[in-house]
Amino acid sequence: MEYLDIVDENNEFTGIVEERRKAHEKNLWHRHVTSWIMNTKGEILLQKRAASKPRNPNKWAKTGGHVDSGENETDAIQREIKEELGIDVPREQAKVVSIYKSTNPENRFFGYNYMFVIDYKIEDFVLQKEEVSEVKYFSIEQLEEIKQKNDPNYNFTAWKDEQFQSEMELLKSKRSEILKECGENYEKLNK
Repeated sequence: MEYLDIVDENNEFTGIVEERRKAHEKNLWHRHVTSWIMNTKGEILLQKRAASKPRNPNKWAKTGGHVDSGENETDAIQREIKEELGIDVPREQAKVVSIYKSTNPENRFFGYNYMFVIDYKIEDFVLQKEEVSEVKYFSIEQLEEIKQKNDPNYNFTAWKDEQFQSEMELLKSKRSEILKECGENYEKLNK
């Protein structure tokens, strides 16, 4: 069983620990982690959720999951990435780039969003089949087009427009930094 530390509406620990399913049934506040994974070409990795997932089956999403009871957010995102994608991400890159409060009245959580820059090829990933059926790299512009078309195959389409735009600006800024460092790819992208 998976247990979660329950927080209040201000993201403060309450001292209550609840089994994950019951935390969702009772609609209790808890913590969640997600991660943007970018390669040195400035592309973003998304994973397709397994068909058997109760929430958002067969939809493309960022890598993430719940923060287990007694676990900190950085350990949680590293664990989730290792479990779902079979790769290690550099701990020195593990910095929270944003914290957001869920606006879904049926799933109350605080989301800790991370970003990692790694250069794995698709064939390097070892997918946890119960969680992930496929991974694929997307350009930021493709993500914006998907959002604009409100494509139901992506579970981030429910994001409020300002949150989505903020995330895309963050990704563009990071991509610019990375591609400037890589020189040649930066020149190709900005032609």
